[in-house]
Amino acid sequence: MTQERAIIELTRESNSGPSVEGSPEIVLPSNANEGRGREMDPKLTEVSQLFERFKAACTRDDLNTSTNQLSQLKVLLTGFRSLPPLFENTPDADKELTIARDVYEHAVLLSVKIGDQEAFERNFFQLKPYYTDAGSCLPQSPQEYMILGLNLLRLLVQNRIAEFHTELELLSPTALEDPCIKHAVELEQSFMEGAYNRVLSAKHNVPYKSYDYFMDLLAKTVRDEIAGCSEKAYDYLSISDACHVLLFPSENELLEYIKEEHPEWEIKNGSVVFQKAKESAPCKEIPSLQLINQTLSYARELERIV
Repeated sequence: MTQERAIIELTRESNSGPSVEGSPEIVLPSNANEGRGREMDPKLTEVSQLFERFKAACTRDDLNTSTNQLSQLKVLLTGFRSLPPLFENTPDADKELTIARDVYEHAVLLSVKIGDQEAFERNFFQLKPYYTDAGSCLPQSPQEYMILGLNLLRLLVQNRIAEFHTELELLSPTALEDPCIKHAVELEQSFMEGAYNRVLSAKHNVPYKSYDYFMDLLAKTVRDEIAGCSEKAYDYLSISDACHVLLFPSENELLEYIKEEHPEWEIKNGSVVFQKAKESAPCKEIPSLQLINQTLSYARELERIV
């Protein structure tokens, strides 16, 4: 309408004769869209709206809905060329990288809620480039150190110690000072030293509630290790001693553990009897005579060489 009025005024002036000197010059307005913010990409809008619904489903622990919406989000994210591995400089690259990082962070935490370690590993490796390759063009995520600590804890639970130390080497000095990373490092040191009581007590001092899942798995790993050593070292233990050795606060928890994990153990006269487990364990005969003959043969060959 502004353009039409200006055209009408110009027409009137041209019909009425030459313009008067000093009269204000009429300037036609520029494009109506100029000066206004560029509209958001419809695909980005769709992802943002779905992501909000996904977060709401995660908050109310609707795992089925969350899982389905996560799959839809991952499919939609494949349409953004600014994401790894392409990293194209699109007009909405910053927004696309940020929302993709947020999606994969929530995917990692969702896999912890579900208790799916394979999904955790997949989602973490999809997220990692946003912390490394895209870290220079994005502000640091407030959940970065928490998720890195979770991954270290996962590697510890799975006894992948070499990978645990590899991941530590990739962290910055600032990251190593974070409580989430320190928690995992201290756990690994206690585990390697055999200080299992410190490992189990650390369950009560986790930095975030999301750590509980892996801490429960680690506690089970520790108890299984102690149980395996105990049945080799002792024929039997009193129930109170077994509680102390296996780090159970009550007899009921000990009995439940035996029922679920070691049904071959017997409870007899107030004691846990391991003898049955020893008898059922397969014994392999050592071929001592064969080993002696091989050793003597190697010795004779070495004498000939010398």
